[in-house]
Amino acid sequence: MDNEESPTTTTELGMVRIADEVVSIIAGIAASDINGVSSMSGGIGGGIAEVLGRRNLSKGVKVDVGTEDAKIDIFIIVEYGERIPDVTWNIQESVKKAVETMTGLNVTYINVHVQGVHFPEEETEEIEEDVEENVEKTEEVAEEEENL
Repeated sequence: MDNEESPTTTTELGMVRIADEVVSIIAGIAASDINGVSSMSGGIGGGIAEVLGRRNLSKGVKVDVGTEDAKIDIFIIVEYGERIPDVTWNIQESVKKAVETMTGLNVTYINVHVQGVHFPEEETEEIEEDVEENVEKTEEVAEEEENL
């Protein structure tokens, strides 16, 4: 990746460039480590990588990296019951610290997009059972009405 916009540092030994993908991975790991984040919400490309057995560490992260700064958008699924403002604030703080510390870039903003809520498996099963029961009752009522 020879991106002229990538942050470049020149030393007496040569030049160092940080690829956008590196910033995405740092941000993705920092965000996914926050309590209350169920998963990162990525597009179809992330799903294909996971099917192939690879974990896409930049899934759910979009970055715009300039020569000295970075703008980051993060897309997440939160755990049911978590306080969303707290989760998103913790993501912003963690991502900012990680990216700035590891790359030397100034993070100008981090937008967190909450794309969904993950319900615990037990609650999902209970909801499915309730739906099945309601469908059965509705079918019984419909049969009774037909017989009248």
